[in-house]
Amino acid sequence: MTVSHKINRAEIISIGDELLIGQVVNSNAAWMGEQLFLNGISLHWITTVGDTEEAIHQALHNALDRSQFIFLTGGLGPTSDDITKTALCSFFDVPLVFNQQAYDQIVALFSRRGFPLTERNRLQAMLPSNCTTIANQNGTASGMWFEYQDSIIVSMPGVPFEMKPMFEKQLLPTIKSRFNVSSYLFKTVMTTGVGESFLADRIREWEQQLPSNFRLAYLPQPGIVRLRIGGQDSDKEKVRHELNNLVAGLQQLIPEFIYGYDNQSLEEVVSSLLSRQGKTVATAESCTGGYIAHLLTSIVGSSTYFKGSVVAYANEIKTALLGVPQIMLLQYGAVSQQVAEAMAIGLRKRFETDFAVAVTGIAGPDGGTAGKPVGTVWIAVADKTGVQSSIFHLGDLRMVNIRRAALAALNMLRLELVKKD
Repeated sequence: MTVSHKINRAEIISIGDELLIGQVVNSNAAWMGEQLFLNGISLHWITTVGDTEEAIHQALHNALDRSQFIFLTGGLGPTSDDITKTALCSFFDVPLVFNQQAYDQIVALFSRRGFPLTERNRLQAMLPSNCTTIANQNGTASGMWFEYQDSIIVSMPGVPFEMKPMFEKQLLPTIKSRFNVSSYLFKTVMTTGVGESFLADRIREWEQQLPSNFRLAYLPQPGIVRLRIGGQDSDKEKVRHELNNLVAGLQQLIPEFIYGYDNQSLEEVVSSLLSRQGKTVATAESCTGGYIAHLLTSIVGSSTYFKGSVVAYANEIKTALLGVPQIMLLQYGAVSQQVAEAMAIGLRKRFETDFAVAVTGIAGPDGGTAGKPVGTVWIAVADKTGVQSSIFHLGDLRMVNIRRAALAALNMLRLELVKKD
């Protein structure tokens, strides 16, 4: 592969047996990938290898053939299984040498913490002779910068609270100042109340007309589909202008499904609407078990609009606390439009709130019938003008159903608030 094909291509090599066997989740690679993405550096490969020189050497040979920026994490600690430095020395055919700058950094760290410096810690100042050190403000393992065969190789500690500031505050600024990195901008459009495939059909024509330097990614999760629109160009303002136009076009196509932007949570948006309008709300929850209340109260300042909740799991609680008639439960069943609406109306009256949200359903995995299969959920929202209700068919997975039902309930409340905003 020619050097030109390597330009602006990045690769992550994660080192550690614990990653391969699943004992530790490789959260470093996910975080680094996002940071590279946000800074206009194109990540093409993530490789995970064990604690052997052979595996590290092979990964480096592969990376040098295809990547301009190679980031290694892990294996820089003071114990016998930390072999990255010796593997790098044998790879470059250079010796370990004492590095005064790295040693001074270790001494300063131990002095701040009031710990004695041991010989094992001193050995961490032994670094490959061909590296440039990268200061570690949070640990004893220095980062190492190598320039080799038209590539940049950087080795960093695997401990996240040591690696992240090193990567974010030192490496990325250095790379962006020395290399021609394109400007990448993106916007995330948050949607709910619609499935991924239906959404794709609705915006197919818009997507087909995207400029060649823009890409759309569908990022679904239970109850929500994120649409990430991003573009890359040397002219940052040109990208920004085109991006704004594309988002505006999407707003016109699917206004009923867009609830926010840039990873806003649905509970944040609902909370903002309640606060701005000076409205209050309470929840009556059966199959969601208080999860809606949890989401609402996770927002700072929720005490100004959230009055409380009734987890009415048993029918007798629906009757005693929410005023649902027993005859209604017998006639229609707990999972019904009639009961959901009665729960919302009774709750609003009992708590004296502007809005009341009620949910009743079958979360699963058992309890379903032919007429009401697992995943059947009725949701009602009541205010002074009346009550609105909808049925949802969510699926078979209990925890996913709880999450999706809670988000559906919040979205119904959001839509009622938007009407009044």
